[in-house]
Amino acid sequence: MSERGSKNGIAPAFFVMGLVSGLFCALLIDRLASRFLDSDMELIRAVHRLARAEFVREVDSDQLTDDALRGMVEGLDRYSRFYGPEDVARVDRETTGEFRGIGVIFRRAEVGRVLFPYPGSPAESAGLRVGDLIVSVGGRAVAGMVQAEFSSAMTTAGGDIHMQVRGLDDVERSLVLHPRTLIDPTIRHVRMLDGALGIGYLAILSFSHRTPGEFDRAVEKLRTDGLKALIVDLRSNPGGILDSAVLLANRFIEEGTIVATRTRRDTRVTEADLEEALLHGLPLVLLVDSSSASASEVLAGALQDHCVAAIIGESTYGKGTVQTLERFASDRAIVKLTTATYFTPSWRSIERGPDGLDGRGISPDLLVELEEKEREAIHSFLNTYSPPHSVLDELREWEERDSIELIAIPPPDRQLEAAVALLKDDLPEIEAETLR
Repeated sequence: MSERGSKNGIAPAFFVMGLVSGLFCALLIDRLASRFLDSDMELIRAVHRLARAEFVREVDSDQLTDDALRGMVEGLDRYSRFYGPEDVARVDRETTGEFRGIGVIFRRAEVGRVLFPYPGSPAESAGLRVGDLIVSVGGRAVAGMVQAEFSSAMTTAGGDIHMQVRGLDDVERSLVLHPRTLIDPTIRHVRMLDGALGIGYLAILSFSHRTPGEFDRAVEKLRTDGLKALIVDLRSNPGGILDSAVLLANRFIEEGTIVATRTRRDTRVTEADLEEALLHGLPLVLLVDSSSASASEVLAGALQDHCVAAIIGESTYGKGTVQTLERFASDRAIVKLTTATYFTPSWRSIERGPDGLDGRGISPDLLVELEEKEREAIHSFLNTYSPPHSVLDELREWEERDSIELIAIPPPDRQLEAAVALLKDDLPEIEAETLR
């Protein structure tokens, strides 16, 4: 299983939930260091005792242990990581696609201002509406809070969330919201770009366990609109669950290798399953850039090697390793450890060197380079949530009333234009292209 993360970490690797007791720390160290000699463990204990007893300031024993574990794991390579208790929920959200919440999107420009609730969410069920301003949460006034304070108030309000809200009509209401497990969609911005030619588009922001199901539903929706060709956007996608990327590749590949992974002990080759190749033959273009990493590169590399997709954009990040999550002590700790390297079907390794200068990664079939401002605007848009059709009229009325922009508009995008032109067989009109 591969894990998503930031570009300079690409994936967190170790999580500790709750306060780490001395007994728990000892058990965890023993598990991680099972191969150590007794003398090695005695050295660790001796340094621990010395730091606690003689450091110029009083130190926390649990923090010392955390730091020791962090050094042990993160010293292995640039992808293995140790994380504290505050990261567990985030990593579970990224890998499972699930989180506990109320199902509302807030306006970034104004703390506590509701952009829209999702249909069927606790927020909608409780009566939260487009444009509502949350005045107080759990008796705490929201006015004067920065975003971090507001987020903390919303997540630490206890079981049910009691709030006072003021609507766009200036009428205040008291609401009680009941948080529950929700799905954070990894596939967004599903739409037809050209209805006449049947060119559809979707963006995959990451790969969770739920991504294949989301993908199938998105494609089915596009098919009802006349889908004849598909553009899949992997830009700004740092990776995620390797198996999910393999399943998506299998949608377009009938037979042969999808990916090979090599551990210290053996090599595993994952072959395509003919019954899963439900979209084989569908014209396909993938958009990639330097932020496309890990599982994104597995998908792009497999489709490129099998010649079932054209890759457009810029060279990908170059992360050719697989990380495995291992949980300790009833999920009070998780280690994310690099356990394998992967290869594309043609046995290409895309791993870049430690200095990042060897230029590996997946090279696009059609290079369309962007300026940094263009890239930032595209990434910002990709990470927004498309409002459901049920609230579009309300959002447009609000936009017109206050002369503000609420519905994210796709920015100029020369890479996407090149993809559409390729599917239209109109590439000579596209500038800044380099065919491989």
